[in-house]
Formats: sequence, C-alpha cells, structure tokens
Amino acid sequence: MAFDGIVIANLVHDLKEKIVSGRISKIAQPEKDELLLTIKGNRENVRLLISANASLPLLYFTDTNKPSPMTAPNFCMLLRKHISNGRIISVTQPALERIIRIEIEHLDELSDLRRKSLIVELMGKHSNIIFCDENDMILDSIKHISAQVSSVREVLPGRNWFIPHAGEKKNPLTVSEEEFKSLITGTPQNLSRALYTVLTGLSPVVSAEICHLASLDGDISAKEYSDSELTHLYHALTWLMDDVREGHFTPNIIYEGERPVEFASVPLTMFEGNGYRTVHYDTVSQLLDRYYAEKNTISRIHQKSTDLRKIITNALERSRKKLDLQQKQLKDTQKRDKYRIYGELLNTYGYELSGGEKSFTCINYYDNTEITIPLDVTLTAKENAQKYFDRYNKQKRTFDAVSEQLVQTQAELDHLESINTSLDIARLEEDLLQIKEELTEYGYIKRHYSGGKRPKITSRPFHYLSTDGFHIYVGKNNYQNEELTFRFANGGDWWFHAKQIPGSHVIVKTEGRELSDRTFEEAGALAAYYSKGRENEKVEIDYVQRRALKKVPGAAPGFVVYHENFSLVAAPRLTLKEVK
Repeated sequence: MAFDGIVIANLVHDLKEKIVSGRISKIAQPEKDELLLTIKGNRENVRLLISANASLPLLYFTDTNKPSPMTAPNFCMLLRKHISNGRIISVTQPALERIIRIEIEHLDELSDLRRKSLIVELMGKHSNIIFCDENDMILDSIKHISAQVSSVREVLPGRNWFIPHAGEKKNPLTVSEEEFKSLITGTPQNLSRALYTVLTGLSPVVSAEICHLASLDGDISAKEYSDSELTHLYHALTWLMDDVREGHFTPNIIYEGERPVEFASVPLTMFEGNGYRTVHYDTVSQLLDRYYAEKNTISRIHQKSTDLRKIITNALERSRKKLDLQQKQLKDTQKRDKYRIYGELLNTYGYELSGGEKSFTCINYYDNTEITIPLDVTLTAKENAQKYFDRYNKQKRTFDAVSEQLVQTQAELDHLESINTSLDIARLEEDLLQIKEELTEYGYIKRHYSGGKRPKITSRPFHYLSTDGFHIYVGKNNYQNEELTFRFANGGDWWFHAKQIPGSHVIVKTEGRELSDRTFEEAGALAAYYSKGRENEKVEIDYVQRRALKKVPGAAPGFVVYHENFSLVAAPRLTLKEVK
C-alpha cells in the first residue's frame, strides 16, 4: 500500500523525537529524485532518506549510506549552500495530509538568522521535495512542474507554495459528527470507499479497518446505513484518530505466508484469523525499511524469473499441442479390433462369396450377433480379408507407439508443471539457479559454462518447527524434493504431498517420536501452501511414512509412487515461522 496520512503522522512523531534540535551535517543526492540527510542529534547521528520517486515515494531513517555522484546536482548544491549545518526547529504535518514540513534555522552570508522549509510531498506520482523561504516562496524543487504539466499548481522557483486543493475532503482529526454523516450519505459510493473519498489521509485499507471496527460491511452503499449505524462508524473513526492525535502508533506488517501484503501504523484487526500473521515493529522506519526491502526482493525475483517462466510456458504449450495430437491419433485407432474381426470372419465364411459383392452379412462368433462387412468389389474374399488385416496391423502399431508417446508426453507435462510450481515458490536468486540447472539438464536451456565450472548453488529447503517441536522440511524444487525424500528422510519419517497436483515434498522428522495430530495438520497445511493448489480454500493431502515410497524408474527427480496412503484435507496457510 502507499503512504497514507496516518503513516505520515507516525513518521512525524518519530522525526520530532529524533531530529528536532539536530543539525544537518551532510546533504547528498544519490538519485535524481532522492535525498540523504545526515543529522547530528543530541546523542546520535541519524540518516534520513527522502525519496520522491513516482512509483515508490519514501521517507524513513536508514543505516545504509548510499554512494553519491561525483558532481552533486544543482538542487543538492543549493541545499548545501543554504541549510548545511542548519538546525531543525520543527517537523509538522498539515492536517492529515501526506506532507511533511521540516523547518530549518540557519545563518545567511551576513550571519543573520534565517528560516527555510524543506517540504516533502509523498503523493504517489505527484511526490516532490520542495525548498522554500520563510514566506513559502519556492527557491527550488527536486522536480520542476510547469503549467504545461499541471494546471492545478506550478512548482517552479519564484512561485508560492501551497497545498493542492483537496476538493470537499475534511480533516478526520477535526470533522464533526454532523459533517461526517452529511459527507458520507452525500456520496453514491460504498461505505469503505466513501470514507477515504471524503476524508483526508485515509487509505483504502484503513477505511476498511474502520468499517470492520464498526462491524459494518464496507462494500455496501453508504446510503443504505441508518443514522445510528453511521454514529457507530463515526465513533470508530474517532477512537482511531484519538490514537493518532496522542501519538499511540503500532507499526505492523501483515504477511500472507512469507509475502508482505499490507502495512499500517494502526492495528489491522480485519486480518486476524484469516490465515495472515502480523509482525510488529518498534518504529515506522524499521517497518518501512523491512517492508520495501522484502517487496523489492520479491519484485527482483519476479523479474529474474520471467525468462525462465517464458521458457517453461513455451515448452508447456508445445507439450500440450503434442498431447492433443497424440490423443487424436489414438482415437483414430479405436476401430482396429473391428478390422481384425472383419478379416477373421472373411477367412472363415468367405468361401460363400462368388465375387463382386459390395458387402457380406454373417454371424459374428465372438458375440453371436449379425454383422455386415463392407467389401471392395474388385477384390476376392481372401484379398478383402488381407486388406482388413493390413489396416488392423497398421493401427495396432500406431496404437502401441502413440500409447508409449502419450506416457512420455504426460510425464514431460507433469515435470514442466512441477518446475512451474517451483518458480512460484522461489524467493531467492539461489532458488532460481537450481531451477535453471534442472531446465538445462533436461535440454530446455542450452548449457553455457563460465570458466568451465557450473555455478555454485547454495539454495536450501525451507525449515519449520511445528508447535509441538517437530522439525519440518519443505523442498523448493524437484532436486530438493529428491534429496529430502530419498537421502535426508529416514524410513520412519513422514512424507506429505498435495494429491495429484504439483507441489513440494514435505518431510517431518520424527526422531523416534510419535507425531501429534496438530503436527499432521501443520505439515498438511505446508504441503497445501507449497503446491499448485495454494489459491484454493482446501487441498487434499496424501501422507505416508518414507519407507512406503519408491522412486519412479527413469522419471525426473522428485517423482515417486506409493500404493497405500492416508489422506487429510488442509487449508493452504502458512502459520509456522521459518527456522533460519
């Protein structure tokens, strides 16, 4: 989610504690739309990263010192000239807008005390960092916005800075109950959307949380609710705004499995009990650093996996076309036994024919029914029989060959589907290397050695600890599945896998103990989550002891057979924490 007014309020609260009265010792511009300020506080030096990137606007404390260009950009030089060694005297947020105003006191060339403002607007594609004098005249900005770009507001040196008009939106910190009800009922939108449409600083997720706190369905039109229900909604909003006003923030990230899906500076109770987990942080800067680092990792892995996924998709498409063609060829051989019977019956009864007949009717001694056999009038009975035997033999050869090819093509499809599922599971670049190696080994990618050596692969299976203390391992790909099942697991360990769909092998180490029912359920949930059925509500899971498994002769790594098994139905959820 993007920054909302509440996250900004949390940031302002932390900034007031850390940088007010501090002095700006270093100013750097590592990227064209990014500043890195080093601030000397009373007890420590801190780095403040400010980014006006259109797709990822950010502001938070960081421990990372990014390299700067050899020649500082003009905006950076201007800041160094005016506010280097300046003292920060205040950090404010107008209303609940996505704006942070940092006021700085400094000495000019004549040693007179002056004030300047660094205004950070975190508004998605409209984000900017603007430097103003004491009269709010713009001295410069990291992005120049002319009248040709925006008819609402120019951001150029010499223009006055002002907050863009927010329509009829009201400040949720000060809105009265009467104003609130009038605004909500005056919009045709659903309740959740109405909240962030008429009030500043609220994001869709926080609006949905307010509806949840009020026990109201945010997807229903706002006009459908009664006056008393809107009063209850207003009280839920007021309770949340009281926490914001008093600085009671709870920075947290919501995870679905290992994937961060939302973050907020207030509790998101609507995610509780729905297969999500919440991780709390001491400061919003720690939250933002972690959230965007994980988001960037996922994005980077997705980009790097694109080429591999394209190779797999093309191979799957070819294999499916091949399978369709083979199935049609197999269907064309369904009459082969009929031709054999025609030939046998003609050899048996053909002496009755005098020649020149178009058909011959006789009793089929296989089922005692009457049968009519089409004949070629230019051939004798024996020659017609041989013609049908030739047809039979040709279709039988086709049937035998295509049946074998179908098995191979289906095995190839299953193998490719399993690799495709491995791509969905991959989190690290090492995971992708192992998948690439498998594609190379089976001829989907041409091998290119670097210096005559294969790339070193350090990818390892997932490792979890069950609630009752059992170690659970999950293969990320076919190689790891093979290793876990046939080399790592003992005969008495338990093996779990999604039934008849691609997925990871899950091994539970028993260490001589009997598994608890809860561990069976947790291992089943992992097998469901790390399978192609992870988007389903329920997945059927097969589980057996390792000794009951056998490797499929000649099959790709990770493919097994078993003849007896137990089954359970599990929801694909990741509730256990990974052991690092």
